[in-house]
Amino acid sequence: MPAQPIPPADSAVLLVQLSDSHLFAEAGGRLLGMDTTDSLQQVVKLVLDEQPCVDLLLATGDLSQDGSVESYRRFHEISSAIAAPARWFPGNHDELQPMREATAGSDLLQPVIDIGAWRIILLDSTIPGAVPGHVAAEQLDLLEQAIQDAADRHLLVSFHHHPVPVGSEWMDRIGIRNPHDLFAVLDRYPQVRCLLWGHVHQEIDRMRGNARLLASPSTCVQFAPQSADFCVDRLAPGYRWLRLLPDGTLETGVSRVTGIDFEIDYSVKGY
Repeated sequence: MPAQPIPPADSAVLLVQLSDSHLFAEAGGRLLGMDTTDSLQQVVKLVLDEQPCVDLLLATGDLSQDGSVESYRRFHEISSAIAAPARWFPGNHDELQPMREATAGSDLLQPVIDIGAWRIILLDSTIPGAVPGHVAAEQLDLLEQAIQDAADRHLLVSFHHHPVPVGSEWMDRIGIRNPHDLFAVLDRYPQVRCLLWGHVHQEIDRMRGNARLLASPSTCVQFAPQSADFCVDRLAPGYRWLRLLPDGTLETGVSRVTGIDFEIDYSVKGY
């Protein structure tokens, strides 16, 4: 199935975000009782049913639970049903070298893409071997250079970990540890219109100055908002869509799988 042509600068851009799929080397692997391959397949089917013309697919970290080459190949196989250019970056459960091996010869890990009137900048917020996030100096340099080279394009910046508190005590301990460094760069550029992340397995939509702050569901298990301790929600797997308009505004929403009872083990107290 051929990818859609890149839209011109005066056209809206439809972006689909898939996040936190947590696939395993073996098909049928389960996270908190949920078959993560099946849940990703159901979410991709939903995207295909609802979004006939996707311009860009973003996979915003934790594609894998075990960091295996096989899990990334499976993610690629399943998500490739969506006929669009795609970009990935790692989350704290991912392993960068196997991800690179699985994507060798492709542009899936390239961190900057221009599409329509927008530039999309993708950052790696992971700390090897750790759960929380950190935006390293080289990533901040990449960000600033990509912004300075963007001319008059509107900017969407995406990464895995949350840069602001989300109201869940356990989750807020494992966000970006140096958000002040990130915002020290971003706040200098009013053309930054949107920050988009995963990690929190829940929907967030706020404003900070000129920028929309968005977090999105997992394609598998969801986490309960405003929870002091680890807590699984009963909401279904889903995805976020974003329509990026030529004037720098955007429309967005979340869609979830319906009509399927996914198996979840609510007794588990961590992942």
